[in-house]
Amino acid sequence: MKRKQKQQNIQKSYICKISSLIVLAGMLLTSCKSVKLLENREVQTEKSQKSTAMENQESEYDLPVDEEKKKEVVNDCEEIMDTIWEIYSEFHGIQEADQNAIRQMMNRMKEVIRQTGDPVIGSDHYSVMKNYQKMEQFLKSAEQKEKGNIILYKVNTDGGITRQEYSYDGKEMYVLSAKMIWSEEREPVLTGLSLSKIKEWSYTENGNFCYQLCVPEPPEVTELVDGSCIIRIRPLSGECREYTEKYVCVFGYQGNNLLCSNWNTEDMQGLDYNGLFEYFYKMKYKEEFTAEENIVEIPAEEFETVIMTYLPVTKEELKAWAVYEEESNAYLWERLGCGNYAPTHFTLSLPEVTEVRRREDGTIVLTVHAVCDFVVCNDAVITHELTIKMQEDGSIQYLGNKILEDGIDHIPGYQYRLNNLPYVSDS
Repeated sequence: MKRKQKQQNIQKSYICKISSLIVLAGMLLTSCKSVKLLENREVQTEKSQKSTAMENQESEYDLPVDEEKKKEVVNDCEEIMDTIWEIYSEFHGIQEADQNAIRQMMNRMKEVIRQTGDPVIGSDHYSVMKNYQKMEQFLKSAEQKEKGNIILYKVNTDGGITRQEYSYDGKEMYVLSAKMIWSEEREPVLTGLSLSKIKEWSYTENGNFCYQLCVPEPPEVTELVDGSCIIRIRPLSGECREYTEKYVCVFGYQGNNLLCSNWNTEDMQGLDYNGLFEYFYKMKYKEEFTAEENIVEIPAEEFETVIMTYLPVTKEELKAWAVYEEESNAYLWERLGCGNYAPTHFTLSLPEVTEVRRREDGTIVLTVHAVCDFVVCNDAVITHELTIKMQEDGSIQYLGNKILEDGIDHIPGYQYRLNNLPYVSDS
């Protein structure tokens, strides 16, 4: 009996040992699996990180910025914001509704920032860059494959700044952009930081820095992402800027065809007088033309007075060439919108006077470039000559426009404001 019990105890002990071995083996297998899974996860994470880094590197936009560089950028921006704080406080709340106040604020801020020695410009297209020589030298050196970098500050209309650091490594150019604004408590706040490769760039003979950033492209995105940019480096002469701002920029290339068609005093039938009215109205009265309805009738006397101030046409010619309602003795005006205007890269161009020539007969010929920083990134989509003449009372008359070379063939046909189109010249 005792022997039998002893044998049973031995069997139980043996079974327990076997069970323990089985459990231990299971634990080892589980441990090995856990280690393997952990290793796989680490490998996958490492691969994912490398993949993300490679994707960023291949995409060449939204590139990683190391922490030390971020600190440097933020510190630079905060120092600049500190120097312009008093100016911002003086204009805070005023500049939002007053274009003149915006310009005054930006000009004063530019004068302060220029003391750092870095180039600085305003965010408006016709702003004059301070310390532009340094930016120009950087670009000319890059054209010669010389490595270098430059920081450009841009003063924004909201009183904040954008810091753009361009670097050239002898082969490729990159731009590190940072934007800082004022919070409601008037404290500087960084709102954006990005590093991108510049796909292609040029410093043109007109003094413009034109470049295309690397941006997301299909199939990664379904809509066009425009990475084009044009920055005027070498300032225009004071005379060119004056003529641009006083007599040219008001028209642009949308809503009227004063600058984008060929015409002269012997051939004025093709001008869109109904479209031009609001632009001449703004020049004459220094305010925008407003109307409650999208289509309104403008009394003949008012319409003719405005147009004839700036163009050598008669009342009879206007009645024949413009859209005129004889019964009501009024001209039609229609608000510019999707029904009568299809935006293109050309129509979004801005005119820039690059040369002023005076003739013996008293007329002035302005050489104008259509500068487009949308999609095509071209600082002379067309070049045209606008002829004007100053009147004895100080007013100006427009006498003709000539698009040079074959420029007219490379821009979209003009869409008149109203469907009742006037005669269009073939010249």
